[in-house]
Formats: sequence, C-alpha cells, structure tokens
Amino acid sequence: MAITASMVKELREMTGAGMMDCKKALNETNGNMDEAVEYLRKNGQAKAEKKAGRIAAEGIVMAEVKDDKTAAIVEVNSETDFVAKNAEFQGFVKAVVNQALATDAADMDAFFAEAWNEDASKTVKDVLTEKISVIGENLNIRRFEKVVTDGCVVSYIHGGGRIGVLVEASTDIVNDEIKTCLKNVAMQVAAMSPKYVSRDEVSQEYMEHEKEILLAQAKLENPNKPDNIIEKMIIGRLNKEMKEICLLDQVYVQDSELTVAKYVEKVAKENGANVAVKRFVRFETGEGLEKKNEDFAAEVAAQMGN
Repeated sequence: MAITASMVKELREMTGAGMMDCKKALNETNGNMDEAVEYLRKNGQAKAEKKAGRIAAEGIVMAEVKDDKTAAIVEVNSETDFVAKNAEFQGFVKAVVNQALATDAADMDAFFAEAWNEDASKTVKDVLTEKISVIGENLNIRRFEKVVTDGCVVSYIHGGGRIGVLVEASTDIVNDEIKTCLKNVAMQVAAMSPKYVSRDEVSQEYMEHEKEILLAQAKLENPNKPDNIIEKMIIGRLNKEMKEICLLDQVYVQDSELTVAKYVEKVAKENGANVAVKRFVRFETGEGLEKKNEDFAAEVAAQMGN
C-alpha cells in the first residue's frame, strides 16, 4: 500500500511521534493506522515524543576520568528533581558519561547517532527514547565535553550533580599533591564561575565593548571629572572585572592572601613541577533552560494576542 503524506500527518497528530518514525510505522504495518499506533507505542516513540515538548530543566551533571589523561562530562536533564534522584536515571547518566568517555563524536548529532556501547544494535538516541518510555518523563542528553591531555585532568562534582567541572593542566609531574591542587582549582571554578582561564583568552573586542560600557557609566556618575581622570577610573574598573572573570586572577577562595595563579605556582614549586592550568569546563544543570522556557511562553502569549 502506498503511504501518503496525509497518512503520515494523521499518525503524527495521533501520536506526537516524529515524521520518519510515523512513515516507518506505516510501512511496517502496510498502512494500517491502528497497527501503526501500536507499533509506535511498542517501540516507545509515541510515548516519548508526546513528552518531548515538556521542558527538562532538572537532572544531573556527571563526570568520569580515566588514567588522569582522559575525561568526559555530561549533562542529562529530566523534568523533575525527583526523577533526577532516581537510581535508574542515575544509572543511565553513568552509562552516558562512559559513552562520552569513549566517543569520537564532535557534536550532539553525531553523539546521538553513534552505536550505544552497551548494545551496538541501538543508537544513543534509541536508548534515550527507551529510557523516556520507562521513566515516564521527558529526558534529554543536553551536552557533553571530552578532554584528552598529555598532562593531567581532574573532575569535581558539586551539590549532588548540580554543577560539574573538569580542569585540564599541563604538568611534568602527576602526583596526589598536584591532583589535589587541580581539584581545588575545579572547586574554585564551581564556586566562582569564571569565564576565562586568563586574560590572554579575553578578546580585544570584548575589552573594547566593556570599556565603552564603563566609560558611559563613569561619565554619567562623574559628569564634571576631566577625561584623564575618567580614563584612570575605567582602567581600574576593567582590572577589577578581569579579576572576577579570569580564573587565574581570582582571589583563591581557600586562602584570600593568594590568587589562583599564585596558589598553583606555590604547589608546583613545592613539588618541583611545572604546572599550568590550560582550560576548564563548567556545566550547571539547567542553566539557560529556564530562560528558554520563558521566551517560549512569551512567544505563545504574543501569538495569542495576550
């Protein structure tokens, strides 16, 4: 039986499943609509896709490190905090982070399409769809990052998976003291949320943009001050901002007498090592998703004329 576009459309409206899933279901059932619905339900697509519109902003971040040289971090979202604490969900996230630890995927599309390590007959996307059906909530593997280094990489998880951090450093010595130092730096990243490792990473475009903002603020606050004084004020304020957004310039939270850079330098010297923090990855569960939800609600309200 020929499968028409109108048949696919009707099945999508009935089940909420994806277009290709509907087409496949109709082909498998020779165009029988009732059997196609049953096919989708059995394979999880109908139930999973119906939940796909719900915002999954809870969940957990999990990280895994192998031999101090390879690490992966993932964020997997659920709709509720209750499910995020569920043992089955956490077991799934553990499997996802192990998948990420072994992956060669460069982006989420490639990650979803690759074979599931625990069952090569399925893709990562297939397993996610199945898990949505079993758990009964919309779930989403939102993002992952993999770090491979010749130096050392450590992980830190805060708040039961609310925030996760990887810190990579070049070092000619890897021992417990160096790893503890990097773990402390990861805790700093979790707590203070820097944007950059050092000032070297800050683009000139960003600096010029910030100068414009600070100049406008300074002139508004001090309309009678001469330009040379305003310029000094801007430099001071910009330096203060750099100390907040650049990790190595931040005051070290466990010793306010030191910056993070000085703390790392101190530990490196004590161990006769050369250590340099290269990069960090910081995931916070649900960051940005609430805003997306608000934008979506505003868009719907606008379309309804509210």
